[in-house]
Amino acid sequence: MCSPPHPIPSASGAGGEVSPGPVVVLFTFIGDHWDMGIDSGHAPTTEDVLPDNRFLDREESWLRFNERVLQLAQDQTQPLLERVRFLSIFASNLDEFFMVRVAGLIRRMATGLAVQSASGRQPWESLESTTQLAHKLMLEHAACYRDQISPELGKQGIDVLRWDDLGDDEQKSLRRLFRERIYPVLTPLAVDSAHPFPYISGLSLNLAVIVADPGTGERLFARVKVPPVLPRFIESAPGRFTPLEDVIAAQLSELFTGMEVLECHAFRVTRNEDLEVDEDITEDLLQALERELLRRRFGPVVRLEVEDTISPEVLDLLTAGLDIEEREVYRVPGPLDLAAMNAIADHDRPELKYPPFVTSKTALPRDADMLSALEERDVLVHHPYDSFTTSVQRLIEVAANDPQVLAIKQTLYRTSGDSPIVDALIGAAEAGKQVVVVVELKARFDEHANISWARKLEHAGCHVVYGFVGLKTHCKLALVVRQENGRLRRYCHIGTGNYHPKTARIYEDFGLLTADPEVAEDVTDLFNHLTGHSRQIPYRQLLVAPHTLRSGLVLRIEREAEHHLAGRPAHIRFKCNSLVDEVIIDALYRASRVGVPIDIWVRGICALRPGVPGLSETIRVRSILGRFLEHSRVFVFDCGGDAEVWLGSADLMHRNLDRRVEALVRVKDRRHRDHLIELLDRAMDEGTASWWLDGDGGWTRRSVDGEKPLLDIQHHLMGTRR
Repeated sequence: MCSPPHPIPSASGAGGEVSPGPVVVLFTFIGDHWDMGIDSGHAPTTEDVLPDNRFLDREESWLRFNERVLQLAQDQTQPLLERVRFLSIFASNLDEFFMVRVAGLIRRMATGLAVQSASGRQPWESLESTTQLAHKLMLEHAACYRDQISPELGKQGIDVLRWDDLGDDEQKSLRRLFRERIYPVLTPLAVDSAHPFPYISGLSLNLAVIVADPGTGERLFARVKVPPVLPRFIESAPGRFTPLEDVIAAQLSELFTGMEVLECHAFRVTRNEDLEVDEDITEDLLQALERELLRRRFGPVVRLEVEDTISPEVLDLLTAGLDIEEREVYRVPGPLDLAAMNAIADHDRPELKYPPFVTSKTALPRDADMLSALEERDVLVHHPYDSFTTSVQRLIEVAANDPQVLAIKQTLYRTSGDSPIVDALIGAAEAGKQVVVVVELKARFDEHANISWARKLEHAGCHVVYGFVGLKTHCKLALVVRQENGRLRRYCHIGTGNYHPKTARIYEDFGLLTADPEVAEDVTDLFNHLTGHSRQIPYRQLLVAPHTLRSGLVLRIEREAEHHLAGRPAHIRFKCNSLVDEVIIDALYRASRVGVPIDIWVRGICALRPGVPGLSETIRVRSILGRFLEHSRVFVFDCGGDAEVWLGSADLMHRNLDRRVEALVRVKDRRHRDHLIELLDRAMDEGTASWWLDGDGGWTRRSVDGEKPLLDIQHHLMGTRR
């Protein structure tokens, strides 16, 4: 057991807000670990003071992440249809960014909660810089499609053609299709003194139409919604696609019979779609969430996308009708909504995609022998390189069918509607086993699906719990209780990813399968905490948010500083999706100041400035994007030569550490620890392809050394599975 560090002052409070003055960290021994408290009576020293500009802007850092996605779409070494998919992912990511992050900035300004961010920006400053960068990236995105992707698709016999580029026979065929399948579902909505400006639903694609009455010459405005129930790209011939809005626009005379169509322009709005449910006054969270989902459709507009050919007259009509400002207008070359290019990426041309990768490999034997194997040793699985279906999913299925299993408890944050795991839990309940499922209804943008299968589980006799008031349940836990030789034995899975068999094929995640009694006791206590009134806080082999996770990580960061100063081995390695929390970042800065080597492998947002003299000279930050979405969270501390390794669900963000139930588990098996350390070291190696972050927030891509490609770590893992 490592001794606690000397307290090092922190510049931020536990909630992530910058406090007026430094605080001191106090340590108390609880069970077999040190817990951290806060005391404000410490007088700062010169070494304690950290610069005010030490944090990068969170919103800009997120946009820089999406810029890296765009760079993959621009990368000619990627298979063409995968580049199309990255183009689609960029657009979908940006939609969510506006619906949540930009909407949040606007809401704070409107409600007067204009608190300066950790980066020193007021919300209006963040909004201004964010919208400028977002507009720049949207133009680059449109240019990538127009100048690179579209021509290269054409060379491969996949043409996305505007109406005027079609031949006469194709136009004739699409006119017939319009009359038979499109016209009946269209509803033109006029705007005049008797017809107010219509409601425009979020993310819908629309046509703004100007028509003239031949008798009076009066110009009138109308809106036509492009039906989302129809394919966005219409295939007129094999490999030849036309945007649905173009087909509609070319036939507007049939919608406005007797009128002269003067103008037609595509537009699209993005609305605030973040949920706000007051759980403190809500008796039935399920019903409250359903009502809020209906209201979400009517959130305020935060972005208007228009084609850059739009006339000033039509744009003025739209901005007035939508009640938005000029800064919320984004003019881009058409076609709009390139997130729909995902349908083109799905085109059946395997030679233009990544080679198939399907693994059935698992470190566990199948069927009932799985549980016997876990009695002997822990098993570490790494998806998608290890099969989710034959490991984690199979564990639940085996438990559901095993007559000696008495109970199954599981958290579900996101899963598919046809999930075999949900089916297995239902089967277990119907077989008389006690099945407890902690469902997070408020998983962003998955709320409808979660409500649906939560009800399905309830109807089957499962005990469904919706977690805590004010907290999302984000931890990934499964517990199997089995009767064996007159005693109970417990088997656990603690993971970094959702129990989602489809995304497990494209999300990179770790999971620890174990029958370790201490871990099992912790997981049991945590489930009692989630389902009952237990106030369990200290755990044996888990760090749990919002109680001990942040303090536990800070303790270990500061302990590495002590080891380094004492001449013992010290090194910090983190792998996470996002690094935003100021308390964690400040602890890393202080450890760097005394010389601790620190390596951060981050997929998305990073508010830490690496490599800054006198602040973070020993910190390196890398990002890896590719075929699989890097999703796992791993935390490694050298601890004087006896490394501690933790993995779990938590990112280093305020929401994860303060407003979610998260769990990290300590990895005990030395082979597993060595494997994880080796993986993180390989990712940080200068011979591995990655993006490098500098102290000003800029990312530099390093994919080749001269003309020699650097190691693609995902392809490496695909070829060297354990």
